[in-house]
Order: sequence, then C-alpha cells, then structure tokens
Amino acid sequence: MLNLRARSSVSSALAPIGAGLHRLGINPNVITVVGTVGSVASAALLLGTGRFFLGAVAITFFVLFDLLDGAVARAGGTASRFGAVLDSTLDRLADASIFAALIWWYAGSADRPDLILAALLALVLGQLIPYVRARAEGVGINASVGIAERPVRLTLVLAGIGLAGLGLTIALPIALWLLVALGLMTVGQRLDAVRRAAQAVPLTPAEAPGEASEDG
Repeated sequence: MLNLRARSSVSSALAPIGAGLHRLGINPNVITVVGTVGSVASAALLLGTGRFFLGAVAITFFVLFDLLDGAVARAGGTASRFGAVLDSTLDRLADASIFAALIWWYAGSADRPDLILAALLALVLGQLIPYVRARAEGVGINASVGIAERPVRLTLVLAGIGLAGLGLTIALPIALWLLVALGLMTVGQRLDAVRRAAQAVPLTPAEAPGEASEDG
C-alpha cells in the first residue's frame, strides 16, 4: 500500500513536467532510450573505472528518465503496449549494466572475489524477479508482490555505490549482500504467490509444462 501511495505521489509531482515535455513534442520512447543509454554509459565509464560517487550521481539522474517517460505518455495519451515492453526491456539492460560494471571493476583493478560473487548474484536475481512476475502474468496470475521491487533495489545499490565513493567502503559490500538476501526473499515471495493463486486456476492444454517452458 505504501509503495502504491509513493508511486501516486511521484506521478502527481511529475505530471506538470510530463505535460511540458509533451507540448515540446518529445516522444516518451525517446526519453526511455536516452535514459538507458545514459545509465549504461555512466556505469561503463564511471563505475567501471572506480569513480563510484560520480557514477552513482550520473546513474541516479538518468534513472529519473524512467519516471519521465511515463509522465509524458500519460500527458499525451500516447501510452502503448510497445512502449511498455520497450521500457521493461531497457530497464533490465540499465540495471544489469550497474552490476556488470561493478564486476568488471572488482575483477580487474580490485582484488575482491567476494564482491564479484555478490554483484553477480545480485545481477541474476535482479533479472529473475521481474521474469517471475512477467511469466506469471503470461498465465493470468498477478505476482507483483515482494519486498525488493526495482525502486528498492536501485536505491540500495546506488546508495552503497555513492557512499563507497565518498570513502565509506564498507557500504557497498553491505548493499550488495543485502540485495542478494532481499532478492532471494522476493523471488520466493513471488513464486509463493503464484503457487497459491495457481491452486485455484487449472491449466489449459496450451499451458501444459512442456509448452509453458518454451521461453525462446
């Protein structure tokens, strides 16, 4: 409920900005792409070279584009299925770039195999969490539950990166391992929600296990 209220408050605050950008003729999909390119470039050029504080600030700035594209789409009534898929797809890319850049840094310039493992596990779980939700929605089940949704995950990792860049080096290991723990919990929460909902929804022939596992 708190998350829904927070989203509603943010949407209301961004509505005037979205309306202004729409009047300028800016396409929301362009905002999505620019935000993703900026996030990936910031991760590669800043986090990947150990400039953690600047990287955290830059990525935080570009993450805000993920909020603006929705505001522009709502202002112009241009929300579309393609835009939703594009947004979700590029979100995965932007999130993965953060952890990939950390892995690159720790594998090259820093001798921290423990943090390579933590970042790798956080990356995998960060992809798995939305996949469980999308796969569940594909069979008609709502799995939008869990303690570590994307805003929480981004806040944790960017806070850890930023504090590490300011000299509090212990902040990033704590953030990464906390992300791993919360990610595991969230995957479990979503799978449990699917299990409970599925008990009341029989499979159709097209959803039999041999068919449902074909993900491409």
